Amino acid sequence: MIMQETTHNKEEISGLRHMSRWAFDESHAKIGFSISHFGISETEGKFTKFRGEVITGEPDFSDAQIILSIDASSINTEDTQRDNHLKSPDFFDAENYPEIQFKSKSIESAGKNIFILTGDLTMHGIMREVQLDAMYRGTVVDPFQNTKAGFKVNGVIDRTQFGLLWTGTLAAGGLLVGHNVHLDINLELLKIQEAS
Repeated sequence: MIMQETTHNKEEISGLRHMSRWAFDESHAKIGFSISHFGISETEGKFTKFRGEVITGEPDFSDAQIILSIDASSINTEDTQRDNHLKSPDFFDAENYPEIQFKSKSIESAGKNIFILTGDLTMHGIMREVQLDAMYRGTVVDPFQNTKAGFKVNGVIDRTQFGLLWTGTLAAGGLLVGHNVHLDINLELLKIQEAS
């Protein structure tokens, strides 16, 4: 699947001179998650295809504007049968809703290099505001003279709020699949240019 280019339009970046634009480095990043299985363990997975950009003017990214688009069909839980079920109408319905999108609305300091990131998450055709915990892990210049920045992002979302309602039940009445999805995201950003 070829994903559409995800960029800020001219209105969104007006007035942002001297700010930097960063891309997500897919080869050094993970959009991971875990969810309760049978109520006694957790199933883990990740999305392997995503793209987006970050625009910021502050060294610690405290004014960052973020857009992220994830290919729903790239879900990988290391089980082909389960992955196909997750792509089906029971869950993501990836054929009709091919992208999961996040667009930041605000970022607030919660301590040194710790932030509360608020934004709109659109999944399965439904948009909800979510809050995530973000930790800035620093900026370096790699051996190839590329400027990189790292982040750790965590949070919990209720999948049923996005219309992912399938659960299944055990004989004793427990859920096969939990409602709460725990996000475990590691991001490496690549500085690509100064925003004009």
